[in-house]
Amino acid sequence: MSYTHVIVEADGGSRGNPGPASYGALVRDPETGKVIAQAGVTIGIATNNVAEYSGLIAGLELAAEYAPNASIEVRMDSKLVIEQMAGRWKIKHPDMKPLAMKAQSLAPFGTEWTWVPRAQNAAADALANMALDGIPVPRHPSEAAPAAAAVPTEASDQQKAMRGWGAQTEPPTQLIFLRHGETPHTVDKRFSGSGGADPALSETGVAQAHAAAQYLSKVGGVDAVISSPMLRARQTADVVAGALGLDVVVNDAWIECSFGEWDGFTFAEVQEKWPEALNAWMESTSVAPPGGESFDACARRARSARDSVLAAYPGKTVVVVTHVTPIKLMVRGVLQAPMTSLFRMELRPASITEIHWYADGLASLKSFNLQPSLV
Repeated sequence: MSYTHVIVEADGGSRGNPGPASYGALVRDPETGKVIAQAGVTIGIATNNVAEYSGLIAGLELAAEYAPNASIEVRMDSKLVIEQMAGRWKIKHPDMKPLAMKAQSLAPFGTEWTWVPRAQNAAADALANMALDGIPVPRHPSEAAPAAAAVPTEASDQQKAMRGWGAQTEPPTQLIFLRHGETPHTVDKRFSGSGGADPALSETGVAQAHAAAQYLSKVGGVDAVISSPMLRARQTADVVAGALGLDVVVNDAWIECSFGEWDGFTFAEVQEKWPEALNAWMESTSVAPPGGESFDACARRARSARDSVLAAYPGKTVVVVTHVTPIKLMVRGVLQAPMTSLFRMELRPASITEIHWYADGLASLKSFNLQPSLV
């Protein structure tokens, strides 16, 4: 099976720092959550940092072997490794420089570097501990030995959900996604991505923006308003922010997907002019329209945008004024639905979709496609 995008999870540790050390690494299919390959290896006497970098290298090597053409998101609970690999922190320790150089040589261009809380890196941590405890780590989870069952693992999302949202001890970060109001392209159902024209709101669209602003004013408690840079989104955000007494923060990452040569055309017109390309696009979210952006690429961008909001506004309520595709991608991710579910969702102009993200990584869809103009 070929993969277009995978997640590398890695960890390492030393019992003594320095002391007996090991690492754990795995490659995961983000669509299914399935672990494609994994490793847990002892490395003798070493420090925590050396073990963590060794785990990263092992994870990238596994990705190169099992998903050679895939883009990669690396998730680790080591702030040091993530920040250094992302280029935001300098690498000062001489022992770290050759390890970082090797990791960089293995990481494909555009690799995403994501810090996660320790609880969200439990699988890689368990592999490292298995190695130190002398438990063989199979390369593929399906080959797991019975002894591996004794290793404690993090509760699944389903288990967490079944325990009830009341068990959460920290307030969630509440993201209220607001699709922009109507434009002439909306009425004609034309592709209207970031690569084409940038139409303004229609009179109806302006009225919809005011209805959304009135609704959000009554909800209250909004801490920030973030907007896509496209004109229709900024116009909607300006109305909302004005009603809430806030400034608009423009973030390019929330821009609509680019539909390339299809921008400005209706679906029927695209079907007539680009039938083969349209069929390929409908069959795989890794396929981009001619000159445009694939949904898979847009998903990676939207995830990074979401992570930046969660990091900047923990426990706050944020209105994100954006477009159909980024909002659908957020919903798909929360529901763990296949990417093809994007073709089965409909979002009305100026509709509200609310998602709560908790500190342990679990998320809850609170509302979808709510239309303030009808409330």
